[in-house]
Amino acid sequence: MVSRRQFISRTALAGSALLMGRASRAEAQEASRIADQVDASRAPAGDEPQARGAKARTSAYVPVTTPNGTTLPYRVVDGVKVFHLVAAAVKYEFTSGPSAECWGYNGASPGPTIEAVEGDRVRFYVTNKLPEPTSLHWHGLLLPNGMDGVGGLTQPYIREGETFRYESTLKNHGTFMYHPHVDEMTQMAMGMMGMFIVHPKRLSRERRVDRDFALILSEFSVPIGTARPDPREMVDFNVLTINGKAFPGTAPLVARTGQRVRIRMGNLSAMHNHPIHLHGYSLRVTATDGGVLPPSAQWRETTVLVPVGATRDAELLADAPGDWAMHCHFTHHVMNQMGHGGHNVLGMERGDFDKRMRKVVPGYMTMGHDGMAAMATMRMKVPDNSIPMYGTEGKYDYIDMGGMFTVLKVRDGLSSYEDPGWYEQPEGSMARVATADELAADGVEPGGSGWRTSGRASRGHAQRAGSARSKSNSSPLSTPSRVSALCPRSEAPSPARRSVSPTRTLPLATCSHALRPGASVCVTRCPSSSRLAYRSTS
Repeated sequence: MVSRRQFISRTALAGSALLMGRASRAEAQEASRIADQVDASRAPAGDEPQARGAKARTSAYVPVTTPNGTTLPYRVVDGVKVFHLVAAAVKYEFTSGPSAECWGYNGASPGPTIEAVEGDRVRFYVTNKLPEPTSLHWHGLLLPNGMDGVGGLTQPYIREGETFRYESTLKNHGTFMYHPHVDEMTQMAMGMMGMFIVHPKRLSRERRVDRDFALILSEFSVPIGTARPDPREMVDFNVLTINGKAFPGTAPLVARTGQRVRIRMGNLSAMHNHPIHLHGYSLRVTATDGGVLPPSAQWRETTVLVPVGATRDAELLADAPGDWAMHCHFTHHVMNQMGHGGHNVLGMERGDFDKRMRKVVPGYMTMGHDGMAAMATMRMKVPDNSIPMYGTEGKYDYIDMGGMFTVLKVRDGLSSYEDPGWYEQPEGSMARVATADELAADGVEPGGSGWRTSGRASRGHAQRAGSARSKSNSSPLSTPSRVSALCPRSEAPSPARRSVSPTRTLPLATCSHALRPGASVCVTRCPSSSRLAYRSTS
């Protein structure tokens, strides 16, 4: 039974979307439907999912999960939340094996996620163990000017060995970031950044989620065989990361079927925006670093563009189990240490070129002339401390992705949020090799060049087809070649495979599909049949 409060909440949610004219009726209904399902799928604040049907928590937020990362601990001193960040050099692995000499906070690059609540009084101690001065800027937070953290403008530098104190009351809630504001080119290029999440003091029903993820996007230039990012790079970044990790080092985002999921994305890359695409779902963008968007101003995306220096919150209802890829859609951003300085040899006819080159360069082998798909599986020797073309073995084949790539794993009946392993596809639901009988039944010729679009028919053919149709008062099929009637709904009194002449028409109840010029088969299916309406016999 719906309570008065629930009724008012749903009515306000749906009504606001309709009155503003920016959301469709379907969107309003979906918003109400999602709100209905939240209570049934709510998980507790800890690591274990809560049983379906348990009472919802209305006063507490769900702590943010930072895949591959941690949350910064704090102490409460006289009602103030006290945090401590230490800026120092960090030896860090972008993925399993190779490591780099980075800079970060509290032994991590990026630093730990900071989490607090709107209205909290917070105090940060920042200790500098770097070989140069630094500061700390609270990106997106509304603070007194003297706490903004811009070295030289709003405060003195934090010099080597010094510890500065920042203190303020959190006035706005949302998804924010922190980073230095001294020698940003160097310090941020070396990995000094982190996420700062401020939960609302009063958590509305519509903003409650079951899983809340924080992802910070960044890019590095790490020349092959080296161990330190190059902060001077302006264009060619070859290690693209989510929370400091490049795939396959990125941890998956795990959720239980039916849960409401929020994905917070912040971008502190040096030069690039990142269009983050999630397979299998339509995301609703609900907030930016400027604040929560009203329902009428929210929009749907399957690819959310996260600009440099900005954040985006996107939400979904996890109603489709599976392993769903999530990645930047710049194709070079999902490759590890991809080089771009060589010549383009795609399509090259090698002949005896390799043999001749080996006389000059022992072991020479032309690469990329037939594409790059097999490169990662060749296990070629590479320079130390490098990951060029590095991917991982998947359940069915090699996953030749890298960089800014991860996986949303949605499962029924989870007992924990640990990586559940690869998804088991239900019987009959996975793409596979087509059989010869299937190809023949659908008129597909693998050796051919594929069907061509009917929109390119010549004017002469269109006129001839129109003339043929005008000779019949029923819904005719103009047949430019001999065909066999296969449609079970055909009114023509013919056997299943009665041939007709090129000029004759067949009256049909529901199928009247003209063959396209040069085609050997009509590709339009009869609405009442899983078979093609007509197949050529000539």
